[in-house]
Amino acid sequence: MCPTTKQKHRGSAMDSAAKPSASLPDWITDSKNGGSLQHVDLDTGTNGWASPPGNLFSLRSLNYLTKRQKAPAGDYLLSPLGMDWLKSPTKLDNVLARPDNRVSHALKKSQSQGKSMKSFVFAVNLQVPGKDHYSAVFYFGTEDPIPPGSLLYRFVNGDDAFRNQRFKIVNRIVKGPWIVKKAVGNYAACLLGKALTCNYHRGPNYLEIDVDISSSAIANAILHLALGYVTSVTIDMGFLVEAQTENELPEKLIGAVRVCQMEMSSATVVDALTPQIQPAAARVMGCSKEVGESKKTVKEMNEVMFVWMSLLRWGQLLCGVGNIVSLPATLQLLRFWWVKDTSIKLE
Repeated sequence: MCPTTKQKHRGSAMDSAAKPSASLPDWITDSKNGGSLQHVDLDTGTNGWASPPGNLFSLRSLNYLTKRQKAPAGDYLLSPLGMDWLKSPTKLDNVLARPDNRVSHALKKSQSQGKSMKSFVFAVNLQVPGKDHYSAVFYFGTEDPIPPGSLLYRFVNGDDAFRNQRFKIVNRIVKGPWIVKKAVGNYAACLLGKALTCNYHRGPNYLEIDVDISSSAIANAILHLALGYVTSVTIDMGFLVEAQTENELPEKLIGAVRVCQMEMSSATVVDALTPQIQPAAARVMGCSKEVGESKKTVKEMNEVMFVWMSLLRWGQLLCGVGNIVSLPATLQLLRFWWVKDTSIKLE
């Protein structure tokens, strides 16, 4: 069942998510209320996004390194700004740099008026391969500078090697058919920088992480195993920087989003080439809907499989496979392929 508690936010970076909408800066209000996927009710919403309570996620606690204990995640570090579901004939990279990106456009408009000059945006762009390329872009932000010396500050301003070792996703299935729960479980975490190719784009007031799901052939296979269930699945996705030393604990969510029974047809169609910003009446990206090689442990394998199964395209069986063998056997076959492909160390 969907929880009914409301997300609390701590500190200046989170205050905007907890205040009444009337007190929010215009660019945050516009970002949260725009997009092809609307901001919906946490419990009953469909074909949209919501902000799940951080305590639904279990992260590394203060004594994790000694007792291996986890604890409820608590408050986000950044405020949720919304989600875009985009479709394009080519893969979309660095969407925040596009002149038609609605979040960047809203922030630039505010800054042109002398407002929100210290604001920062953190975005995760999950690139879903196929004949048509899709991107699920999650936005988080703050009105205040990220505290210097903090783990998030080091991540934002660090090099790609550091980022790949630390960028983590935690997922939990809130609602879905048995096939999804059977295949991936109800909760898992994965270091995306190790499992997939991640490209990092650092702008003057943003960091965008483009996660290339096509970078793994097995990921593609598992992804297409579940096409079609997307409209019946509700999933919580949280993003964080993994804490690996005592002074970095406890772990904190950068932010989290609940994707509620999304419809593939809700995607905004985006041109392959970057267009120029048009008059105010023109469409801004995300605002209109489409018309008409290292060894891994078994635990890591299951975590990665969870990502493949849960990131945005659940559904139809691979062509022909479901007609030849049973679904459990198909899942086991995919597991075998993954072990063989990545030289998983059995433990």
